[in-house]
Amino acid sequence: MGFKVTTLWKAPEINPVNGKARSIPILNPFNKHGRVFHFAWFGFMIAFLAWYAFPPLLSVAIKKDLKLTQNEIANSNIIALTATLLVRLVAGPMCDRFGPRNTFAVTLIVGAIPSALAGTISGPGGLYAIRFFIGILGGSFVPCQVWSTGFFDKNVVGTSNALTAGWGNAGGGITYFVMPAIYDSLKKDQHLTSHVAWRVSFIVPFIIITFTAITMVLLCPDTPTGKWSERHLAVQQNLQAHGIRGEEVVDIPGTITDHQKTGTNILGSSSDEKRLEEEAGIASAKHGSFDHEATMSEQDMLSAARGEVVVKPSFQEAMSVIFTPQTLVVAACYFCSFGAELAINSILGAYYLKNFPKLGQTGTGRWAAMFGLLNVVCRPFGGIVSDIAYKKTGKVWAKKILVHSFALVTGAFLIAIGLVNSHSHSTMFGLVAGMAFFLEAGNGANFSLVPHVHPSANGIISGVTGAMGNFGGIIFAIIFRYLGNDYGKAFWIIGVVTIGLNFAVCWIKPIPKGQVGGR
Repeated sequence: MGFKVTTLWKAPEINPVNGKARSIPILNPFNKHGRVFHFAWFGFMIAFLAWYAFPPLLSVAIKKDLKLTQNEIANSNIIALTATLLVRLVAGPMCDRFGPRNTFAVTLIVGAIPSALAGTISGPGGLYAIRFFIGILGGSFVPCQVWSTGFFDKNVVGTSNALTAGWGNAGGGITYFVMPAIYDSLKKDQHLTSHVAWRVSFIVPFIIITFTAITMVLLCPDTPTGKWSERHLAVQQNLQAHGIRGEEVVDIPGTITDHQKTGTNILGSSSDEKRLEEEAGIASAKHGSFDHEATMSEQDMLSAARGEVVVKPSFQEAMSVIFTPQTLVVAACYFCSFGAELAINSILGAYYLKNFPKLGQTGTGRWAAMFGLLNVVCRPFGGIVSDIAYKKTGKVWAKKILVHSFALVTGAFLIAIGLVNSHSHSTMFGLVAGMAFFLEAGNGANFSLVPHVHPSANGIISGVTGAMGNFGGIIFAIIFRYLGNDYGKAFWIIGVVTIGLNFAVCWIKPIPKGQVGGR
């Protein structure tokens, strides 16, 4: 069956095991799946806006006020990515342990505080420190994607992840409109000096981020089945409600059948069995069956229970997930695509100002905003096409091939931009728009593939992949840093790296051999 427009507002069909939706009720914020969807993208969008609030004002206002050199600005761009790299590595396991909603809210609040303190900066050292701690906000991408993955099933998870991330990433474009507009308003309407205006402007994202984090906790659930700590209990009860006895699924980690063995009796005493029955009864009262359940075979339900419920892994298990070829694929591809996006987003306004000085800070900022704003369409496009390819073929390979295809075209565009280094508005803006389309679609396709790889450790693999995207941003930002104003050369170098890395990992299977879930 094709797409039905009514799915945009109707209560979605639900996976009977884990409560994940099989459609995205974008126009229904009263439905819990629709509500989580909107909080996920908006929370990440405002975080991204604050994270990249400096670049639109750095080229002129802040640079002049703090008497910064171009190298000091480049250093601050690199430092802003470093904290995010570290936070994303930590956020993945935190999501698996405490749940993505709580991790999301904490990340937003902790990252909002240094945003409010931007006005205390008096020199390059202060700029480095504030941008480092504001970089915490970039780590919100991980809980955003893990939360989205937890609420939407395999048939639409690529679309949901691409929409939440794409609309969130648009904050990197919106900030090029918002921050100069706030700055200009404070100068013209409130008659503040430039020295004061740019400092006061950073209070706005702080207020919005704090409000979003608080309402997120108050209005949204951890999982479709309730509390994060009870997710395994809910899955066990849902299986039993559909006639699949707990004894058949004893290998589901953390279920009500997982109890320490006492003495030599493996199954436990009669009192243990009675306790299990009582706990099953409690779970039934709390969770029950879902409305609008999808029809699934017993084998599919067992596979979802055994392989797709997030577990709290040990350190050894986490390492085994991180150091697999499949994790390397999504991490390497995201290193190229999102890494390039981050680095380019930091310098694009300055690049345009160099090639088109008559546009000024506000004019070049508006054109640079196009790059980030295209995420509204391009990243979702990659996720949607990826889901369609998966649905048509039934194979995860289709998603993987799409990731590499987008990357190769992106690399070609990056090389073209660098070699042409155009001073023509139409040529430069056209090439950047073409590059942005395939680069951002590749990001969407990548996080359409991620939920299939080690789904029971989705937080860890999302964190590692997201962190590698930031690592790519740092490496590419260093390239821009040491090439100074030779932006064109940096572009074609990034293009060559993108093509080379994707060719290096294109042969690896998308899912580990013998993996139960994610297929």
